[in-house]
Amino acid sequence: MKTASYAAEAAKDILHPYTIERRELHDKDVLIEIDYCGVCHTDLHFVNNDWGMTEYPVVPGHEIVGKITEVGSSVSKFKVGDTAAIGCMVNACGKCASCETGNEQYCHAGFTATYNSPIDDPGGFTYGGYSQRIVADESFILKIPVNLELTGTAPLLCAGITTYSPLQHWSVTKGMKVGVVGLGGLGHMGVKFAHAMGAHTVMITTTPEKGNDAKSLGADQVLVSTDTDAMAKEVGEFDFILNTIPVDHKIDPYLDLLKVDGTMCVVGAVEPLSQVNAAQLMFGRKKLAGSLIGGIQQTQDMLNFCGEHNIISDVEVIRMNQIQEAFERLVKSDVKYRFVIDMKSISAA
Repeated sequence: MKTASYAAEAAKDILHPYTIERRELHDKDVLIEIDYCGVCHTDLHFVNNDWGMTEYPVVPGHEIVGKITEVGSSVSKFKVGDTAAIGCMVNACGKCASCETGNEQYCHAGFTATYNSPIDDPGGFTYGGYSQRIVADESFILKIPVNLELTGTAPLLCAGITTYSPLQHWSVTKGMKVGVVGLGGLGHMGVKFAHAMGAHTVMITTTPEKGNDAKSLGADQVLVSTDTDAMAKEVGEFDFILNTIPVDHKIDPYLDLLKVDGTMCVVGAVEPLSQVNAAQLMFGRKKLAGSLIGGIQQTQDMLNFCGEHNIISDVEVIRMNQIQEAFERLVKSDVKYRFVIDMKSISAA
């Protein structure tokens, strides 16, 4: 089925209207008319081919919410009219140890990403949510709690699960002291989740001016990492630190903050960390870890948690034809805290 979208056809291309072909529904497929799609920095990386793996034309977007308008003959989880969501994955092998334990994001064969993954569909690669509609297997479709506002829900499908997953995996709970490094698209969700889980939540930032924003999001305390005296007072005080800094950086000041057996999990920097001192890990039995998104069940659990605690992302809604400006502002971190595209604007874009 022909579908309007916005695509890039070469590296650093400006996204522009582009007609793609969606597959006809298989027995277990669901068709979603997309209402909103979040804008992730990964989208810009793929448009620019920053990671050297983009296949063009690329239609970005993996924070998708919308209305189900058609279901395959064997679909049992959903019905026409349901509001539903798709995150970063639309398939996985289903047979490996990771898939069998609900960790499809670590599929040994590699999960099928919502965009830019090879597939038998028309075009040969998956196309994402910067489009009118999307077709996917019901196993990778998620239910949205009825009380959640849809624009703020869209970024939960990436920024939300990326931060929720490690906090849940490392059992963050009341009585723990948790630091969140960096107040951006990921960091603001980390603060909201850690606070809702009952932890004493500390926003760790280089920018003192962000303190009031952090506290309004749920931070109990703000620690300015460039304040050497303040950092010295917090050495050995943290059970867990969620590090959302998106580029290579010195991690030793943050490792110093961990208690014995404490963990720092990196979710922002998808690149080598050039300065890791193993002695810091040895003297304190500390752990430096990483985490991706979550599996499908954990993502559903996250959405349910958000429904119970009325958690959504702080967003700025844009029209489809404003995406280039949004990308430019994204590079400057000029958004609080995620852009979301009103996909109903695509036909008039």
